Amino acid sequence: MNIESLVQNYLEYLEIERGRSRKTTENYRHYLDRFLKWAKVNSPNQIDADLVRQYRLYLNRLNENNNPLKKITQNYHIIALRNFLRYLAKQDIKTLAAEKIELAKQAPREVEFLEADELERLLKSPAGSGPRDLRDRAILELLFSTGLRVSELCGLNRDSLNLDRGEFSVRGKGEKIRVVFLSDTARSALKNYLAGRKDVESALFARIPKGNEKAQAKYDNLRLTARSVQRIIKRYSVIAGITRKVTPHTLRHSFATDLLNSGADIRSVQAMLGHSSITTTQVYTHVTDRQLKEIHRNFHGKKRK
Repeated sequence: MNIESLVQNYLEYLEIERGRSRKTTENYRHYLDRFLKWAKVNSPNQIDADLVRQYRLYLNRLNENNNPLKKITQNYHIIALRNFLRYLAKQDIKTLAAEKIELAKQAPREVEFLEADELERLLKSPAGSGPRDLRDRAILELLFSTGLRVSELCGLNRDSLNLDRGEFSVRGKGEKIRVVFLSDTARSALKNYLAGRKDVESALFARIPKGNEKAQAKYDNLRLTARSVQRIIKRYSVIAGITRKVTPHTLRHSFATDLLNSGADIRSVQAMLGHSSITTTQVYTHVTDRQLKEIHRNFHGKKRK
């Protein structure tokens, strides 16, 4: 089989046998297509260490929209190639060993989170009583209460929630299921929002047609997309007077930061965020660093005169 066919088989394997999401599969296709277009190889046995080294130089010098590729994006390309090579090895197809490819070192990722006063202003921004304000307030409170990814939020159905118990299960990355919990304010916002829903649409968050919002809400049976939620949050961040960029992921970061600031251990935060590796959760070291500073100030050098 030629290498294009093997890539196609691998992508189908990811989707069917590994249960990867459609978005993940699309990303892998993009990364592998870029490699094939650049490498111009016909067979896996043509992939060797020198070819990969030249490809990494190409990625490092590549510009997209007049900007160089970030190290993390370069690594995404290499991860896709490395995993493809692992798949080929399982099929007893001769090629470069995936273990011979190392990822580039990258600077620790900084996370953006909201300070307490910014967060409070944002959550209170949908101040009206119409269906749009009720929906948007529920979205904001739910994101902060659970730390959901925006894709997870958009995929929720009304029957996903258990408002009486204040918790529900969500299927995250890699089809992994975790339990998330509702704060009292999130549960109240969701109850108020759902009480005004007169439609039979299954999606928890659906689009609302423009018009007289004080009249009975008439939903157009269209589930909100991730882009729609991003626009909603951007709108309310402006209303709240927050000058920096605020995204759904900012609320996820704020959720984790709030837990750690309140004394939660990082393993528990890892579980609530649905991270498969503690390394991913360790991007929140800015919080533990702040706590260490307080410990140093309170306990260091107290016996010195």
